[in-house]
Amino acid sequence: MREFDFELALCAHLEREGHLVSRQLGGAVHGRRVLDTVVVEPGPEFEERAAITAERLPTAAIESDVGPGRARYWKDAFDCHPDRAERAVELAVERGFFERERRGGRTYVRQTTRYPDWVGEIVAIENKPDLGRPGDLESQLRTDVSLALADRVVLATASYVTGAHLNRIPDEVGVWRFDADSGTIDVRRKATPLPTDDTGVELLEEGPVRTDVRIVDSAEKARARRKLAERAYGKGWRSFDYPACDHCSPDSDGSPYCQWKDRAVRESDECGPDCGGYEAADPPAVDGDSLRAERTPWRADPDGRRRRQSGLDRFG
Repeated sequence: MREFDFELALCAHLEREGHLVSRQLGGAVHGRRVLDTVVVEPGPEFEERAAITAERLPTAAIESDVGPGRARYWKDAFDCHPDRAERAVELAVERGFFERERRGGRTYVRQTTRYPDWVGEIVAIENKPDLGRPGDLESQLRTDVSLALADRVVLATASYVTGAHLNRIPDEVGVWRFDADSGTIDVRRKATPLPTDDTGVELLEEGPVRTDVRIVDSAEKARARRKLAERAYGKGWRSFDYPACDHCSPDSDGSPYCQWKDRAVRESDECGPDCGGYEAADPPAVDGDSLRAERTPWRADPDGRRRRQSGLDRFG
């Protein structure tokens, strides 16, 4: 089974169970690491987060000194490049997290609500349907465990899992054998909770005679976890384009199933005139947001927390 097909099938299965699922997200602090699948479990104030916006809230806005009390001059509230701050203000206003007003030719902003404690457990899943072709699997999983950005790390595979396989990956990593046809998960090994509140060690580059690492303190990890969770919340897992082909017939989960190839296909690299089964057509219309809202606590169209006060939102 191809990794893309496997990944979408697993995401759909987890979503049907009510989990908030996303895919292909940056899972590093200083290095380069892309997490195949990320599951974010709701924390104590999830409903407050869901009520603000269905989209990602900008990191700079969350980390700014803007609060829900007295409005502040926007340039005094950010500790970053002015261009980044200005973009964060625009997005935060657009998405209902900030409101703004003008005083004496200056823009002042405040939060519509305080940023909630909405993130519970974060699970990072590495998808490797064929363990006979592991690639950099061991190094990737060691990095995830030593950094401990996610609360748990899991390897998902379609292969038969042997003791030799288990011995080659860190003991902390859980192992799932996922059968896409039956939609069942056989937990071969439970994942050990990782010390997300402690200092982590991030593997940056590994060579035959030298390994470069960087220490990541708890504050850096907390910011990176919040950023990862926000991206997962806003992106979801249906972050692909549907092929403009008559053979594309999305399944009930919204996966881009191809009738000609009898599997899900990635539009960007295996669809088009070069494909023997290609028949030009409009891309199918799929309401992935409705599917996600039906199956998970995520809200597609929340009411928002924007207050209606004199002088506010006149320049939104």
